[in-house]
Amino acid sequence: MNEEMHMKAKDQSRKRSFLRVSLAATLTVATAAIGQTWPSRTVRVVAPFTPGGTVDLMARLLAEKLPAAIGTSAGFVVENRPGAAGNVGTDYVAKQPADGYTLLVHGSVAASAVFGQVLPYDPFKDFAPISQLAVTILVLATSANVPATNLNELIAYARANPGKLTYASVGAGTPQHFASELLRQIAKIDIVHVPYKGGAQVVAALLAGDVGFSVNGANTVTPHAGGGKLRMIAVPMPTRSAYIPNVPTIAESLPAYDLPTSWLGLYAPAGTPRPIIDRLNQEANRIVTDPQIAKDRLFTIGLEPIGTTPEKHMEVIRSDLAKYVRIAKDGNIRPD
Repeated sequence: MNEEMHMKAKDQSRKRSFLRVSLAATLTVATAAIGQTWPSRTVRVVAPFTPGGTVDLMARLLAEKLPAAIGTSAGFVVENRPGAAGNVGTDYVAKQPADGYTLLVHGSVAASAVFGQVLPYDPFKDFAPISQLAVTILVLATSANVPATNLNELIAYARANPGKLTYASVGAGTPQHFASELLRQIAKIDIVHVPYKGGAQVVAALLAGDVGFSVNGANTVTPHAGGGKLRMIAVPMPTRSAYIPNVPTIAESLPAYDLPTSWLGLYAPAGTPRPIIDRLNQEANRIVTDPQIAKDRLFTIGLEPIGTTPEKHMEVIRSDLAKYVRIAKDGNIRPD
């Protein structure tokens, strides 16, 4: 009797194993078929900000280039859904079907969580990261009336004049603010934050000598760097930028300086079939890393191409959030 029960149990186990293998094979074939037939209709690329900005321009570059890259007659169209610092459009994409027909171009979908904000979506569960496409090229520039031609001299000047050196940003809690705040924390200098409403106003303040230094988009600073009214002395990036290769990184003087880069990424709703994610990753990375596109389209709007795997993209989202939370806590930073 025991032997008979044992044989029945083995038979049932074999049947379950066969069913699991069959199901896995069926799903693999079905998933591969999805990848081959997609896209059969228009794909929407959501930009959660108004037209004309960096996010919008990156979305339009992908919408322009992806159909030919993928080899489809189906169009890719940009859909602007601004509001709540990008959260309106981001939340919209999070709630769309996971079929590859709605994509998102944005920075970190976890950025708003730095200050403990309750988001209408889960940045780690509601999205399938596709690629970290490009980083924003930021540069630390000083006004001509500050006697510093490099970062070490700027730090020495700040230490000799505590509370007198001012720095501008485009608002509290922005990547530009965090870049200068981390410098303050690591170099242990007493400097004063002066927020402005936009990058153009910051550059104007630097040129007028109203503030001592600022971290700002390189594309807004470089046109003025040759006039003697401001100096580009460092980039808050892990490596030197190909756009301004002669400008050293902050970490070359302060090795502990480890600021998350400001970047743009491509996302789909969570659950989007992996073949679609992989195809988008491959083609989007190929587009942004094309040397001619980087020169003609990305550098002009202050972006430097990267192109990562989906897994690396998620890793960056998580690690950046942890770093920003630490900087905000140590500096008692609150958003505007």
